[in-house]
Amino acid sequence: MSNLASRLAELPLSDLEALTDEQAAALLYDWDVWARDKQKEPPGDWRVWLIMAGRGFGKTKTGAEWTRSQLETGKRGRMALVGRTAADVRDVMVEGESGILACCPPWNRAKYEPSKRRLTWPNGAQATTYSADEPDLLRGPQHDGFWADEVAAWQYEDSWDQLMFGLRLGKDPRGIATTTPRPTKMIKNLIQMPTTHVTTGSTYENRANLANAFFDQVIRKYENTRLGRQELLAEILDDNPGALWKREWIEEKRAINHPDLKRVVVAIDPPGSSNKETDEPAEAGIVVAGLGNDDKGYVLADYSLTATPNGWAQAALSAFSLFKADCIVAEVNFGGEMVEAVIKGIAKDNGMRNIPFKAVRASRGKQLRAEPISNLYQQKNVLHVGTFPDLEDQMCNWLPGDKSPDRLDALVWALTELMVTLVPTADDHIALLRERLERMKVGVR
Repeated sequence: MSNLASRLAELPLSDLEALTDEQAAALLYDWDVWARDKQKEPPGDWRVWLIMAGRGFGKTKTGAEWTRSQLETGKRGRMALVGRTAADVRDVMVEGESGILACCPPWNRAKYEPSKRRLTWPNGAQATTYSADEPDLLRGPQHDGFWADEVAAWQYEDSWDQLMFGLRLGKDPRGIATTTPRPTKMIKNLIQMPTTHVTTGSTYENRANLANAFFDQVIRKYENTRLGRQELLAEILDDNPGALWKREWIEEKRAINHPDLKRVVVAIDPPGSSNKETDEPAEAGIVVAGLGNDDKGYVLADYSLTATPNGWAQAALSAFSLFKADCIVAEVNFGGEMVEAVIKGIAKDNGMRNIPFKAVRASRGKQLRAEPISNLYQQKNVLHVGTFPDLEDQMCNWLPGDKSPDRLDALVWALTELMVTLVPTADDHIALLRERLERMKVGVR
């Protein structure tokens, strides 16, 4: 809570009741009153104000209020609003609970035209929305300011480059970038720039404005964990010692595009069950990968999401169609025949027939399955086409022996199908025997 807000909270109720409606409204929308010191624009001759803070710190609110103040007061006349995806820009930056429209006072509210990707203020100032997933949209437009949200999660570094190339209007073009920190190459470079002002902060600094349920469900779950240090305390964590993957292996061979592909697969690691505490759907890992004519593996997309079986099946089929894949590979340890039935049922509903499907079983330990794929990365035989922050976090943080996360499992299944020749083990034969016997029992019934 800011100093001014703290002083207001100490005032007797009679003093607040003495305010006119206009005074109360002006006070309510005065960001200088409510902003904490770290949420106020820093002094100095900076070009980018980078806010790296934990979840719930108030990054979105800060970005929205700074953007609103710049355009509302006429300091800037043409700004860019760039989020990780088009949906993020719309749902978080513009229409979200802490987004721009929620920050605008009723008497000076921006007009939002989604079809034009534009917000217009009464004074004529404008902000145009862009998705970081489409770098080419930023190639050409000029701006005198920007708000870039969750930049550490952008898939294409080129989106940032194009945004900066377009920051050339006015006498003092500058922008704000808000993000949960990750040790990406782009973030590291941005921090080192002399024209960058860095503000850091933790989730706990905004405790007064966060619901108790958030602390019960999120904070307590991640407190005193490595992930919690990143997501709550906003620490930039590098590789986890002992992990099978290193970020330098990924960065060294990151690609902008790929050669002709001999094969493309969509791999699914379905969730074992719903979240037992909340009865909500758990995350399903969905990764698209291809095998190039150069015999190298190319990670093309991460479609992982938290959804019901119908939801993740639809996402996998969308990826199958978009990338013209030749097979869907799915782990069936938990779902058995249900996984294939769901995929083919949704495919039939969408008019998609004869979807090639391969069921795989995790008879080997996770480390034994992951090590050949880790070796392929170390040998520079796998390239990521773009950036996949959540997947790469899991790869470089997972320790053998721990429960492996779904995105990582899906990646391993995809690249195993494309690049690893497996020699069946005794466990494999036993698993196949059990499956055959189970099918015989069903047939007898």
